[in-house]
Amino acid sequence: MKKTPSLTSDESQLFRDAIKGTRKIKQDTLRAELRPVKQKREMRESREMLGVGHFFSDEYQPHLDEEGPTRYVREDVSKFELKKLKRGLYPPEIYLDLHGMNQNQAKQELAALLSLCQKENIHVASVMHGIGKHILKQRIPNWLAQHPNVQAFHQAPREWGGDSAILVLLDIEE
Repeated sequence: MKKTPSLTSDESQLFRDAIKGTRKIKQDTLRAELRPVKQKREMRESREMLGVGHFFSDEYQPHLDEEGPTRYVREDVSKFELKKLKRGLYPPEIYLDLHGMNQNQAKQELAALLSLCQKENIHVASVMHGIGKHILKQRIPNWLAQHPNVQAFHQAPREWGGDSAILVLLDIEE
């Protein structure tokens, strides 16, 4: 490693003259670098604060029909409930708009919605994922199929969002 030669008094004086009249810049922005462990802990704490205990896996792939609209019915639930959702006989009692959110934000909001529905005794929810790049449109059904309180879901009728929304029928213990 090379040593840099020290400045002479003339060079130091020349530098001082050049910066005369300036002031030190005050740092006004902070950039915190979060470590993955800290991020996971903060996500867990935020879920606990929201009262969200259910975690959705991204690896789980339920068997959903690829043809036609997005739909799912739990094995112990009548298929007629799915038809009622499709026809719009169950109007949504609460709406969740996920436009502009990334996958992690959407996952947390969806879990918070399902938790709120259970607390507030809400049976039908509308989840608006939008069209966009189809990322949330593909992920949300996989997440919903994992939740124990979801009885069924179907692509929403046109009056409640059509292709960009899903109606969710929830099993709420009263």
